Amino acid sequence: MQQGIMELMWRSSHVSGGNVHYVEALYEQYLADPDSVSDEWRSYFDQLPRAEGSASHDVPLSPIRDQFYQLGRERRPGRVVAASDSGENKKQVKVLQLINAYRFRGHQKANIDPLGLRNPTPVPDLDLSFHQLSKADLDTEFQTGSFFLGIDKAPLREIVDALEQTYCRSIGCEIMHIVDTEEKRWLQRRFESVRSAPKFSDDVRKHVLERLTAAEGLENYLASKYPGTKRFGLEGGESFVPMMDELIQRAGGYGTKEVVIGMAHRGRLNLLVNILGKNPADLIDEFDGKKVIERGSGDVKYHQGFSSNVMSPGGEVHLAMSFNPSHLEIVAPVVEGSVRARQDRRNDADGSKVLPINVHGDAAFAGQGVVMETFQMSQTRAYKTGGTVHIVINNQVGFTTSNPADARSTEYCTDIAKMVQAPIFHVNGDDPDAVIHATQVALDYRQQFKKDVVIDLVCYRRRGHNEADEPSGTQPLMYAKIKDHPSSRTLYAQRLIEQGVLSEDDAKAMVETYRDDLVAGNHVANALVQEPNKSLFVDWAPYLGHEWTGNADTTFDMKRLQQLAAKMCEIPDGVDVQRQVAKIYEDRRKMQAGGMGLNWGFAETLAYATLLDQGHPIRITGQDVGRGTFSHRHAVVHNQKDGSTYVPLQNMADGQPRFTIHDSFLSEEAVLAFEYGYSTTAPNDLVIWEAQFGDFVNGAQVVVDQFISSGETKWGRLCGLTMLLPHGYEG
Repeated sequence: MQQGIMELMWRSSHVSGGNVHYVEALYEQYLADPDSVSDEWRSYFDQLPRAEGSASHDVPLSPIRDQFYQLGRERRPGRVVAASDSGENKKQVKVLQLINAYRFRGHQKANIDPLGLRNPTPVPDLDLSFHQLSKADLDTEFQTGSFFLGIDKAPLREIVDALEQTYCRSIGCEIMHIVDTEEKRWLQRRFESVRSAPKFSDDVRKHVLERLTAAEGLENYLASKYPGTKRFGLEGGESFVPMMDELIQRAGGYGTKEVVIGMAHRGRLNLLVNILGKNPADLIDEFDGKKVIERGSGDVKYHQGFSSNVMSPGGEVHLAMSFNPSHLEIVAPVVEGSVRARQDRRNDADGSKVLPINVHGDAAFAGQGVVMETFQMSQTRAYKTGGTVHIVINNQVGFTTSNPADARSTEYCTDIAKMVQAPIFHVNGDDPDAVIHATQVALDYRQQFKKDVVIDLVCYRRRGHNEADEPSGTQPLMYAKIKDHPSSRTLYAQRLIEQGVLSEDDAKAMVETYRDDLVAGNHVANALVQEPNKSLFVDWAPYLGHEWTGNADTTFDMKRLQQLAAKMCEIPDGVDVQRQVAKIYEDRRKMQAGGMGLNWGFAETLAYATLLDQGHPIRITGQDVGRGTFSHRHAVVHNQKDGSTYVPLQNMADGQPRFTIHDSFLSEEAVLAFEYGYSTTAPNDLVIWEAQFGDFVNGAQVVVDQFISSGETKWGRLCGLTMLLPHGYEG
């Protein structure tokens, strides 16, 4: 590698021989900390070639050189340097490789399973002997390199202990698949500087216990009042509630104004009551069958959506829980669409004001293809939302699948997230302090880099798939262990009592207070705003009570129509239009002047112009929508000189409504779900999804069946989505 640098130096003027010592010094500085050099130099060094097939990483030579200088100063006449002395210099390199090994593979040794059933394969890379080190080296001081230990040198014993604490306790970090150096160094600093265990104040930890008490308290209350009734309880994953509380409160501190949440059944009722503030009395009425369905068929209680407002350090935050069918992961892209619509409404270009949170189950996250599609859209122009926080409630078991070898082909259920280089934090659900730390880092990463991040909350399912299910029939060993395992709340309360954070009476009082509030029907989400800001809600009232067969006046003033048609045909100087496209626009000018009859391509785009003129934003996505399947639309003109684009419908008038048109990636299911979510949040917009050919919609049949065709009947949820399904006769 060092030789490669020298060769490159001679081939470029700014690193010519006269500057060699300066460049070498910069490179040494870069290897120790890439953030310490300028962006230009960091980019240059990132692109340096590495030896083909080599798994090793270049390391700074300055620590080794310094040791040689030290040896030289210590030499006396006639003294011979022992082999062991020179060997220490080689060991310095091995120590740096050991540090990297923990960063790459420490997660495989981490204590992330609260049941202790995980039987990870031994990781030889983490053994001293693998790096030609031994216990005899433990008291020798070595350079710490880029490891955020807080000191430049430390005994190997101290370095190894810090690595074990950081990467092998309750949080297993997967971050080394990220290629962006800045992101990787940022994450390393966040975990290594506090050994993955920051010291939280007593007040913070008491609040975490209170939220754990709420999570456990609701499940215990419902279990005693409605034994055997399906509720898909959260028992075993109670740390999810303080995690969501921390996410929302911390996001509010960043200035987030809206949070949209998508999740399946498990823990949904708990989240609705303890975080979103649904009145427990209303939930009890649903269990008792007293809820009156005003219109439509209704749906089960663990499919229902909800919205509320809570207070945060940064002010009021609007929360929205998306409605969801039993197709577990299909709600994920729906949430993304709803978030994008809210961001567009707020002109929130970077996603700072609206946060998407998608909650998954481990089996579905690994098994459902729409998860991959949703990740794939996360950084595209048409669908990005500034990063999503993904939470996996990892029961370590599917419906009845007991063997991970039957559930997936990957080591973790979260491996699919690596396709977009999302950092992944596996965290032990029985260590709430670790859960809070992972949550804080995850949200901070999302806010800093505007990219997806995954928290894998490793927990268990105390009951079966539902409360009427007997799980020991398929998982006898797991449920024998669960039977004797204390709850997360019990373990955490014991820990706080032992550490003198609170007394045993204080812990018991939390349980009694929560139970009393439930019985009284009081709100138990302690951040709930009683009088929410009405301006945050979308008003669908004008669209209610109309038959879909109703007549509408679609006439438009002819003179204004001609003006719009003329404006649509204007192409600025400097835009070199392709020959066939130029002919289409020439014909459209003749149509506008009355010299030709309107064809359907021009009629369609002219209809969009009239809607824009009347104040309606328009969004069109799909495969080849800019051009159109039959080369009829050409709403996007591509400059033949430089590849830039010009969209006439975006340039009709100053201050006009948004006209968004994007070719999508080759997906139907996630893209159509996204547009459904967008349209349910934008009643005044025309939202269009176009299949490349009509029969492609078959790939999105779940969206058609569970949302578009039935959402209004099940949930009273209106949607103005338009599907265009072009087709010829050859299908």
